[in-house]
Amino acid sequence: MIERSHLKLFEERIIGSRTSIQLVSGPRQAGKTTMVGQLMEKTGTPYLFVSADNVAGQEHFWLTNQWETARQLCKKAGNFVLAVDEVQKLPNWREEVKLLWDEDTRSEIPLKVILIDSSRLLMLPTVYESTDDLFEHTYIGHWSYAEMKRAFDWSPERFVWFGAYPGTAALTNDEERWKSYVRDAIIETSISRDILMLTRVDKPALMRRMFELGCINTGKELSYTKILGQLQDSGNTVTLSHYLQLLDNAGLLAGLEKFTEGRSGQRATSPKFQVHNNALLSAQQDLTFDQCRNNPAIWASWVKSAIGAHLLDYSLTKKVKLYYWRSGKYEIDYVVRKGHQIFGVEVKTGLETKTSGMEFFKKTHPEARLILVGKSGIPWETFLEMNPGDIFDW
Repeated sequence: MIERSHLKLFEERIIGSRTSIQLVSGPRQAGKTTMVGQLMEKTGTPYLFVSADNVAGQEHFWLTNQWETARQLCKKAGNFVLAVDEVQKLPNWREEVKLLWDEDTRSEIPLKVILIDSSRLLMLPTVYESTDDLFEHTYIGHWSYAEMKRAFDWSPERFVWFGAYPGTAALTNDEERWKSYVRDAIIETSISRDILMLTRVDKPALMRRMFELGCINTGKELSYTKILGQLQDSGNTVTLSHYLQLLDNAGLLAGLEKFTEGRSGQRATSPKFQVHNNALLSAQQDLTFDQCRNNPAIWASWVKSAIGAHLLDYSLTKKVKLYYWRSGKYEIDYVVRKGHQIFGVEVKTGLETKTSGMEFFKKTHPEARLILVGKSGIPWETFLEMNPGDIFDW
């Protein structure tokens, strides 16, 4: 079984002294639960793994009971880990976790704790509040092409179409079955269980339609007003912006902001849609892999989306910012901002080869480093297999 790079990091934390609660978040089927099992097996650490996925709302003392069980086992073993999956589904879990952790600290109980969440909801500022010193957060994103190649011997073309859900690899020879699984077990489960069960959404049908529209238009910039017109709904732009943020937190669809010097942290009125995983795009198409691959114009858009998803995952893992840029008729597909460093990334894999956008961006941002992916630049297959940090950490 393949080991993701995060495993070594957690191995050091679990072997080390008890210092903070480990928060693990990320999209569904990224291997978070599997990694915890691998971690315990590799370190030989005794542990109790429990899931709050099906805990009834009235079971107010469920977490306390599980914690107490782990305490008793820890007293016998001396070194013990409590791992709680889907912790975000427990009401008031933050306050309860803080109370129990502080009790262990006062009583000198060396119980270590790992909390797992199937989204990025744990990353939101309201989660931490006065308890941020207790948590050490790690985001585990979608699988990369390098990992899918190592695990399943995939070609870059298969990765571009079928995306990066390892649990679906065995289904890819039957595309209709694969598409149904992605739609039902990943998309619908993420929306209904990771968003609608945890957050008030007044118009769930509108959010679902926005997700579908965003997937169709991945890689394109659309104003919220134009989106409303296509959705034919009475919602407003604030509602759409909120729904897009929820979809982003669930690892489904992001709305990239426009890069503007001096106000780059401000949400743009015209987001550029970007799926987190190309499987989310392909699973909603009538096209097949072969039909897409044999149409150069369509295939180019799929490759660009895969590059964007690769950069998006890097930005979330390394906590850097990913944008798009446009000024009049000039544009850059992606802009990565890492501290004071700026990188412009242009993807040219189809018939279009003009790089005037890069040239104009360089004139207006002379400090930027430009990266061309495709013809006359880094081959897109090579870029997908690379760790973006090898470029952006330079």
